[in-house]
Order: sequence, then structure tokens, then C-alpha cells
Amino acid sequence: MTLIELASLFEARKLSVIEATGLEKDALHIYFGMTLFLAVRLAWRGRGGWVAAWLAVVIMACGGEMLDITAEISRTSIQPDAAHWHDIWNTAFWPTVLLFVGRWLQPERKASREAADIAETEDFGADRFDHAAAPPAGSGENAERRLEQA
Repeated sequence: MTLIELASLFEARKLSVIEATGLEKDALHIYFGMTLFLAVRLAWRGRGGWVAAWLAVVIMACGGEMLDITAEISRTSIQPDAAHWHDIWNTAFWPTVLLFVGRWLQPERKASREAADIAETEDFGADRFDHAAAPPAGSGENAERRLEQA
């Protein structure tokens, strides 16, 4: 399959989705961008997942616009560059926002909670708390000890 055939197939599928949903192209760009971002982020929950999800959206948006340009060249009806950049921006806007605020959306890790518990007990008097015999963070004994120290 050549690039021109792939581009025309992509264009046909895009038009059928527009007709089936009744949504405009701009709305579909937003929905596809957010869907891909969330799918990648849910699949990759570890370190770097926010960036990987954002990169997947940007690559998808740029690839889709490349196919649109190829289809336009084959029809000799090329849109201005601003229209293509608008589509890329429209697709990547909310994933970019989520990329920047994602660190506040992610739950705190267990290790950092345990470190916070230890640091908190050190503030109340390290001489009364044996770090080597510290119970697990979820046991409730740390809370009881903090209550006794207060």
C-alpha cells in the first residue's frame, strides 16, 4: 500500500467517523487526543508515563496531519499551513495541560509516605523512636506512637 493510498483510506475513515458521530473535525481531534493520552497513561503507570502519553498524542497528531497533507497533494487542494497547525494544537492542547499538572494528580507513593512518617516522628523526638523496629506504615502503630508523643 502506497502512502497516497494510505492517506486516502485515512481520509475516508475520518469522514465516516464525522458522519457517524455528527461531530465536527475539531471536536474529534480533541476526543482522539484525550482518548489516546488516557489509554497510554493507564497502560504506562510508572515513571515517565505522562511524557510517553503526551508524545504518543503529538506523534499521532503529526502523523494524521502528514496523511492529510498527502491526501491534499493527491487531490491538488492543499490547505494553508495554519489549518494543519491548528489541528495539531487542537489535538495536543489538553494532553499538554495534563502533562504539566500530572504530578499533582498522581497519588503519593508508599515509600514517600513512610519517609514522611519517619520524618514526622523525628520532629517529635528521635530518642523515643527506634527506626530499626519501625512497624509498617499501614499498621496504625505509627499513628498510635505519634499520638503518645504529642
